[in-house]
Amino acid sequence: MTDNTTNIREVVLDVLLEVLENHNLSHIVLKQALEKYLFLERQDRAFITRCVEGTLEYRIQIDAVLDRFSKVKTAKMKPVIREILRMSVYQILYMERVPDSAVCNEAVKLAKKRKFQGLSGFVNGVLRKLSGGKETLKRPDKKNKVLYLSVTYSMPEWLVKHFLTEYSFEETEQIFAAFMQVRPVTMRFRLGLSDKEKEAVIRGMEEKGCVVEQHAFFPMAYYLKNCENVTELPGFAEGLFTLQDVSSMEAVLSAGIKPGDKVLDICAAPGGKTVLAAELATEKGQVLSRDVSEKKTVLIEDYVNRMGLNNVTVEAADATVFDASLENTMDVVLADVPCSGLGVMGRKRDIRYRQKEEALMELPKLQKEIVKNAVRYVKPGGILLYSTCTLNRAENEDMAAFIEKELLMKPVLKNTTAEKGYVRLTPHVQDTDGFFFARFRKEEK
Repeated sequence: MTDNTTNIREVVLDVLLEVLENHNLSHIVLKQALEKYLFLERQDRAFITRCVEGTLEYRIQIDAVLDRFSKVKTAKMKPVIREILRMSVYQILYMERVPDSAVCNEAVKLAKKRKFQGLSGFVNGVLRKLSGGKETLKRPDKKNKVLYLSVTYSMPEWLVKHFLTEYSFEETEQIFAAFMQVRPVTMRFRLGLSDKEKEAVIRGMEEKGCVVEQHAFFPMAYYLKNCENVTELPGFAEGLFTLQDVSSMEAVLSAGIKPGDKVLDICAAPGGKTVLAAELATEKGQVLSRDVSEKKTVLIEDYVNRMGLNNVTVEAADATVFDASLENTMDVVLADVPCSGLGVMGRKRDIRYRQKEEALMELPKLQKEIVKNAVRYVKPGGILLYSTCTLNRAENEDMAAFIEKELLMKPVLKNTTAEKGYVRLTPHVQDTDGFFFARFRKEEK
């Protein structure tokens, strides 16, 4: 690490202030910061990433620790001081290579540099007390299940209660623990690449210091480890590979898209499912890829162009508004609907803090509006694939039942793991994002 450690911590502080105090999206703010400081050494950028992501992920636990060692409760602190202390607590508790003394000293320097000289002694005192007392820290008693799970896994109490209504205490803890694990990026090669071409791309990645491992149970997928700036790796710009979670790949494959099929991806951004669908449909087929705004369709167009696909049409369209021109025309409709995102909290660490209980109740209404239209676009004998990246029953199993019973679609996803016509993937079992998909056929009259 460079000698200019305070500057590195200033970057962390600025990102945390943007995310936690100004309520901006963490993955966007962090990405912008890393792009701005590309000149920093790799280990410095890794420090920034880990410190930001860890502080965000463990925020509830960190605040509980601070409230134990500080006379001023976290909620009452000045924003700059609060974020300096939060990032410092994370370093003391979870970044073993950073000496506690260095954390304390740098926090004091940072407080002074941000014109809080009068509070530098307070910062020093709290962190020194924590450093001396961290071995005595204990998790809350399991007798209070909600408090235990909330503090241990940094989950808002309302969200803990919600999970406990749908899962056992043991499974809820396993899911939360899986969210806290660092999982590598997952990628797949463009369909049709030869083994030689794949080997050449892998060699190029390895020359950049990446470790590439084929997925044990899903050979299409590969883990990328020890990689920074994946989009700069050889082969990415040329569309030889793309980033996609196993759950997303598996869902699209389960739709059974064939060469020549006409496919509609109704809520398509950022475009991963559209791209795989287009590859499966081949040049003989056609994919219509839609999302609600031009901002989103630009993302899809960029993705499609990078992958060199010529069989995709991208349009801005509101999925809740019925388009009569598409009625009964599609072989396959992909309905990856807007959802609460509770299955991807391990990757998007601020979902747990941004999601609201009221929104969880409202989302199924929106999903039903979209699905009613999606079913009308499927031609007789065609397929609807419904999917979400959440673990919420109202958005998953209940929606599958609605599609079957109210919209009269026949569940056709039948195998040893999907006897009810759907698949629910959980991170602690399948080592994927939390994901749900169900496949239905429109009966021919």
